[in-house]
Amino acid sequence: MENFISGYPGCEFQIRDALAQVLGPQKSAYFFDKFLEYFFAEPDAAFFKSLGLNCIRIAVNYRHFEDDMHPRVLKPEGFNHLDRAIAVCAKHGIYTIIDMHTAPGGQNGGWHSDAGTHIANFWNHKDFQDRLVWLWTEIAKHYKDEKWIAGYNPMNEPADPRHTGLVNFYDRVYAAITSVDPNHTLFLDGNTYATDFSGFPDDAGSRWPNAAYAIHDYSLYGFPGASEPYARTEEQRRRMKRSYEKKRAWMDERGLCVWNGEWGPVYARKEYEGDAMDEINERRYNVLQDQLELYAKDNLSWSIWLYKDIGFQGMAYVSRDTPYMRLFRDFLQKKYRLAADPWGADDKFVRHIYQPIVRLIEDNVPDEEHRKLYPYPVWTVEGRVARLARCMLISEFLVLEWAEHFRGMSEEQLDALAQSFKFENCVKREGLNKVLREHAQVIAPQ
Repeated sequence: MENFISGYPGCEFQIRDALAQVLGPQKSAYFFDKFLEYFFAEPDAAFFKSLGLNCIRIAVNYRHFEDDMHPRVLKPEGFNHLDRAIAVCAKHGIYTIIDMHTAPGGQNGGWHSDAGTHIANFWNHKDFQDRLVWLWTEIAKHYKDEKWIAGYNPMNEPADPRHTGLVNFYDRVYAAITSVDPNHTLFLDGNTYATDFSGFPDDAGSRWPNAAYAIHDYSLYGFPGASEPYARTEEQRRRMKRSYEKKRAWMDERGLCVWNGEWGPVYARKEYEGDAMDEINERRYNVLQDQLELYAKDNLSWSIWLYKDIGFQGMAYVSRDTPYMRLFRDFLQKKYRLAADPWGADDKFVRHIYQPIVRLIEDNVPDEEHRKLYPYPVWTVEGRVARLARCMLISEFLVLEWAEHFRGMSEEQLDALAQSFKFENCVKREGLNKVLREHAQVIAPQ
């Protein structure tokens, strides 16, 4: 559950803790349980299938299954929602890929690792690694006979600064999973946010048989920070293609299977971009379409990011007229002005506040090489300042304000709030879905 998807600030563990403070543990757990129940149900699976799509990647948090204070103890309810989602997908002929979106200690420095820090401590503590190997063994035991699971994605977007810990982890988790479940494919993300395979072993094909290699192919043209609007020029198409080919080159040189585990633009919203919304989004749909053309030429399988949210990127999004969106309208506008979420943020209102910090670092660390801290160039100096000062520090101070919106609510009110995320209370992003539907018809005609 990433922050931009449902509108909370910071990390998931922070808002869960804050809501427990405001409502008490029982009511807080009730809300999150109902939220997950309504977020993806049978109508969602039916709609997804109606577009001609046949596989969906389901992101999970290790905290769904174990508690940091009780490591290696499976929660009795741990598999409930995942079992349900897999079952409704299977009913509609949709394969699922289980994505471990967060790892103990954080596998990268992003908010989506749910660690609350920019240090990826998963790579610094063996016990964190041991716990994830144990957890994947339990997951594989649970699903070893489930034919509608296409496979397991053991780690989302690893960022191992030494480039050796990831290979060691893949050795361990591959052996652990296949010892109990030799049938399901493993989808192995490249290092540095699924973009870099240079540290992988040359014998990967024989070392990890029945594995595919996962890239995440986000095009800068699909985001607010693009250097220029996407106009489908020959040069822009060349850059898009080059970025994609660079990510998959290592596998192509060795004849290995490539899977695109995440991709897709973000979209403008009327309340923020005003009259420019339609023009911006039409350009983003063009980015989407041109990426799909590249993938079709290579017969590349993919999973788009993402299915549902509150209006930024999803194929379906929560209606502005729902109780949840009405309750958080002003708060979400504040988050937008502060650019509190790093994903696709437009920092035009606050850029001038953080630029002096960037200049301070550049002026006092004159050696450019000393400023190239991993994961440079994914994180530049400016990007690092934004993530630490803006998206971690500022967001941390917004967490309790988010939780206070729930104060005094009964279970009936919490249920009504969570129902905002039901399929029937969502709007379908027709421009995006039209492109996906037409592409599906071309590559798999009925």
